[in-house]
Amino acid sequence: MSKGEQTRGAIVGSALALASEVGLEGVSIGVLADRMKMSKSGLFAHFSSKENLQVAVLDEAIRRFVEIVISPALREKRGEPRVRALFDRWLTWMDQDFMPGGCIFMAASVELDDKPGPARDRLVQSQKDWLDTLAGAARIAVEEGHFRSDLDVSQLAFELYSTVQGYHVLRRLVRDPRALARTRAAFDRLLLNARGQRPPVPYDLK
Repeated sequence: MSKGEQTRGAIVGSALALASEVGLEGVSIGVLADRMKMSKSGLFAHFSSKENLQVAVLDEAIRRFVEIVISPALREKRGEPRVRALFDRWLTWMDQDFMPGGCIFMAASVELDDKPGPARDRLVQSQKDWLDTLAGAARIAVEEGHFRSDLDVSQLAFELYSTVQGYHVLRRLVRDPRALARTRAAFDRLLLNARGQRPPVPYDLK
């Protein structure tokens, strides 16, 4: 890796950490240059625009998400074990040291939902790809006989996605001490339904 590539990587890593705290719009060339102890012109040369910097931050977050969540989970046994691994590793994503402000995708989804442009397009595509990955893992679980044959895998992917979004809000905003227990309870119920089984009532959250 060249020195220029190393410098660019360090800039993007710093920008990712900052964006998790102040949002993508808060990561200006000037703020980041001060943080990196670089000149504005030197930093600008790596990206040429704030918009390009935002896309680079999202690309780096996506790369790390694949590395931390998706790739290890896809090495697990096909079917339900892989679905579980994807979910479990997804929960650990919230606690990565390089995102002190929490999940960058959650923050960016609020920030960019009504702001057309390359950054929004990149974020939208990444989330569609993730939903497709979840649905694909569920489809394999159906093929393996772990989930019922009439399961709507896209619906399951949607419900898994919504569950983790809720976990993020309950944990970081509401500070609910039972957020993780509730999230795992919801996940267990989804898997019971996917298998064609009825969940127990009531569910013990202790």
